Amino acid sequence: MTNIKAILACCPLFQAFPDNALEDAAAMVRMRHFRAGEPIYSKAAMQSTLSVIAKGTVRISSVNAAGREAILVIFGSGSWFGDTVFSPGTPRVFGATAHESAAVAELPGESFRALMARYPESYPVALDLVSRRLWSAMAIIEEDALRGIEARVGRRLLFLAQMHSTGAKATDPVTLRLTREHIASMMGMTRQGVHKVLKHLEATGLIVPGYGRLVVTSPAGLDTYLQGLD
Repeated sequence: MTNIKAILACCPLFQAFPDNALEDAAAMVRMRHFRAGEPIYSKAAMQSTLSVIAKGTVRISSVNAAGREAILVIFGSGSWFGDTVFSPGTPRVFGATAHESAAVAELPGESFRALMARYPESYPVALDLVSRRLWSAMAIIEEDALRGIEARVGRRLLFLAQMHSTGAKATDPVTLRLTREHIASMMGMTRQGVHKVLKHLEATGLIVPGYGRLVVTSPAGLDTYLQGLD
């Protein structure tokens, strides 16, 4: 039997809630399972569900009229997504798709907002996490405008590693389930251009590419290296 309370307790967004609040939230959760490549919700959808990844990975992306997908971020176990939970009545800005087979705990937006109102100590944590995501998005815009290709790719890998490493030390290796094609989609680059940058980063020992995955050996070490490129 799935321990929904334990799933929520591992998510940073719920870290300020007391034990009884987690029990209340768990009682309102619906568990859903998705195959790799299966849509979770589409861009412009109006629901405000908060989703917590129990297993697998989920990619947040946008698809243009020609069917080309631009991947923005890939979230792993313990991560939350569905930012419109904080702004009910607004459409989803991006779509969510199971990057690999995934189990997702879904909590209705109105239930989560009611829970926050009952436990106001949760607000500083939620505000901090939303602010960090906004800061990360602004930083990516800055990097695309001002930094070179190696720094751009490296910073995006660092961002993904930080999103995946919930509760881990900054020196612990992080495995990212993505290919050169995925990175090229994120960066608006060619696969060949991404390959050249990855080979250079691989030579530093900061990343180890593999089949369908990439390991950031030390997010802290990668961060230090990238600061030297600024």
